[in-house]
Amino acid sequence: MTDISYFRRCACKVPVLDKAGEPVLLSDGTPKMKEVGATCPKLKQKGHSTWYFYFELEPGKNGKRRRVRRGGFETQDKAKTEAKKALKKAEGVTDVLSSATVGEDLTAWVERKGSLARTTSHGYEGHIRLYLMPYLGHIKRNELHARHIEAMYAAIKKENAERLLHHGRVKELTQARDAAHEAWIRASGKPEERRKTRSAYLAANAALKEGARGLRKITGPATLHRINATLSSFLNSGIKRLEYQTNWAALIELPTVKRPKPLVWTPERVEHWKRTGEKPGPVMVWTPEQAGEFLDFVADDRLYALWDTFTFLGPRRGEMAALPWTEVSLTALRMRISAQLVEVAYRVYGEEPKADSVRTMSISSHSGRVLTTHRANQERERAEWKGEEAWIESGCVFTMENGAALHPDWISRRFKRLVELSGLPPVRLHDLRHLSASLALLANNDIKVVQERLGHSSRQITSDTYTSVLPELFQAEAESTVAVVPRGGELTYTVKKALTIPDSAFAQDVAVLFAHAASSARGPQWTIGVQAAAGGEVFGQIRAEVQAAERAAETAEAWLRTHCTEQGYEVIRTENLADRIPDDQKKTMALVRLVIDRTAVMSRDEPLRRFLTGTRKASVSTG
Repeated sequence: MTDISYFRRCACKVPVLDKAGEPVLLSDGTPKMKEVGATCPKLKQKGHSTWYFYFELEPGKNGKRRRVRRGGFETQDKAKTEAKKALKKAEGVTDVLSSATVGEDLTAWVERKGSLARTTSHGYEGHIRLYLMPYLGHIKRNELHARHIEAMYAAIKKENAERLLHHGRVKELTQARDAAHEAWIRASGKPEERRKTRSAYLAANAALKEGARGLRKITGPATLHRINATLSSFLNSGIKRLEYQTNWAALIELPTVKRPKPLVWTPERVEHWKRTGEKPGPVMVWTPEQAGEFLDFVADDRLYALWDTFTFLGPRRGEMAALPWTEVSLTALRMRISAQLVEVAYRVYGEEPKADSVRTMSISSHSGRVLTTHRANQERERAEWKGEEAWIESGCVFTMENGAALHPDWISRRFKRLVELSGLPPVRLHDLRHLSASLALLANNDIKVVQERLGHSSRQITSDTYTSVLPELFQAEAESTVAVVPRGGELTYTVKKALTIPDSAFAQDVAVLFAHAASSARGPQWTIGVQAAAGGEVFGQIRAEVQAAERAAETAEAWLRTHCTEQGYEVIRTENLADRIPDDQKKTMALVRLVIDRTAVMSRDEPLRRFLTGTRKASVSTG
């Protein structure tokens, strides 16, 4: 490889002369022109010319000369900078003379990726078709730079703003259509008004169809990261093949993706959902009681065993759609996950799961009984359909009535419909994996065991992604934290009226009580009483010598806890309602709410035992 040479060149042209010194004319009579090049007398004038460089590469096939030549630089320094870059690429064995484009390389890269999982390949093809080809496909391989990729994301951001406006317009048109439809329905029995409202509804529906044309999804931060990952994988492959030298995608800064935190359907959140129809978050988890209500509701569904398996084992829908009876042992109580069905554009394909997802799961005796019953029902269906010679022998555990394998998307839609019919707060089918992990945590199971059952590569993934701490564990943690801090002075009080909680205060063995404390001045004398409601009967009363409202609230709680322990009651939840007291009265008033259960005191895992055995209590709102 020779040294780099630099020279000036301009765009000046002069007529081409023949041997006689006359201009050579073209067919249209105009003189033929040629560039003056390096002989132009104005080359040294500022702004008249630009700088070029060139260097020789090793000869190609048959000794063919190969020269790298670039130009158009304003100064010699800029030409030298670009020349060094080009020389470095050439020394790195990159083909700097290649005219291949990024689009051509992307197409060849996908074709070489024949061993990819179908879903991964489908994702790559979507990213290339919708984003990488339109924005980067025309750029030459040797000219690709970070600025091109940044320009692509800037264009996507601009498109998102336009799509957001489109989505808002479609939402308005949808609301107008729904209002027009409701007006049409209400006009029943009024012929003249019904004709007008029907015309208005048809017009609104037509406007919605027209307005919704070309509606596309918003490209969110998570999708941007996946696009960048596809581009990064492509460039890494190109670097290995000596086609590219830098992975520009790795230098791009994208918006942070916030993984949605799973939230539990507490009574307060359920009440808000019933009132407004709004979900507190995209990922919601049922409590054990709510899961039990759902299983009770679907007990007569022909696929009850499927919903039961999702709840307690937390598999993926594709794994259950592909599960064959040959991988289930009802005697050894084991189930092996070794196949899955994946859905791409609603078409179903069979694939092997990832290495970490191939696993053997132990199933409980409860699940064994449920699956045994399910198998007997399936045998009965086989006998009925055999008579019609229509039974499809798929060999799957969970099938349609004719034995055909279930479509993964159909499973999700069926589950969604059953949840709607049950009246329970909404959760997705995939959220049952969160529920399964949370139940295991509630039962004090090791996170490593849960990781193996869910098919994760590490316990960190299981902990970060699928474990939602249930309210029972929150309460236990809060109580134990307070208990380790020693406090000065013993809580003492004088009983003025012995506490007796009447049967009328309980509903299904659960009572909500309010302990209110009041001090006429800022002195240490506090009167504390217990009622089921404001202005109601006082069940008991004490007096305490404490200085602050907070200590009065603690005394009230201690008094009630002592009474509950003596009577064999369980305190389910306590809450200091100081935020309900006006600011000017917070120093002379205190209010505590307690939820108690008068059944026998339960051990920590008793709620889960009741859930598993079907003796669940009704959920109680403390709001």
